[in-house]
Amino acid sequence: MHTDHNVFAYNSLLKYQALPDSWHEICFLTFMDAITPCLPDSRLTERLRSEIVRKSIHFLIAIVPTIASTFGIFFAISLLATGTLVYIGSEYLRRHGTAVPIITRLTLLASRPRDRGRFILGPVTLSLGAMVALVFYPEPAASIAIYALAFGDGLAGLVGTFWGSLHIPGTGKSAEGSAACFVASFVAAVGITPSASVAVIVALVATVLEVLPTRDADNLLLPIGVGLVATLIM
Repeated sequence: MHTDHNVFAYNSLLKYQALPDSWHEICFLTFMDAITPCLPDSRLTERLRSEIVRKSIHFLIAIVPTIASTFGIFFAISLLATGTLVYIGSEYLRRHGTAVPIITRLTLLASRPRDRGRFILGPVTLSLGAMVALVFYPEPAASIAIYALAFGDGLAGLVGTFWGSLHIPGTGKSAEGSAACFVASFVAAVGITPSASVAVIVALVATVLEVLPTRDADNLLLPIGVGLVATLIM
């Protein structure tokens, strides 16, 4: 009974989602139509939309170190915690058939098929991963960990989903996605630390953690592991 209610609510909200009612959504759909012929399969348009929205949220977490350095760590953590609580509340309402403006629409756009009928945990673990890095690691290790989460994990999913052909057995990941994770994590780290060797080690750790078949848990494991290693070697 409860599951049927969730499915009904989800399908109802999908109808709510389907109609673009703001200029940014119209621009986004226009962009999607323009790049569809460049994809390996034009039928991937909906999947691409979902992946771009989901990874855009990943990329946005990269602003956290700047907020922390400008306004203080306490302010940054408070902001993340508040956003997490608001999201949890919106997910509760969504699962009971009530759409929360903007948040519900973004949640559905970013959701995977496996998320249907259940609480979508990704944004919560993403926020917790950034908070853990800020609380437990000093600078610049905290920033390196958050950037690896934002760009390394983010680009790995995007590249692997649409251009990944060399699959890594038992992981559901691809060599192309792992390479994207390594490059993005290395570039982010080398921009903070002048040591190329430190950047390489950090990027390797991020790549290994990202390739593990942990689903949404990688949002926690990756910044924890990268931050720990960065702290130890710097």
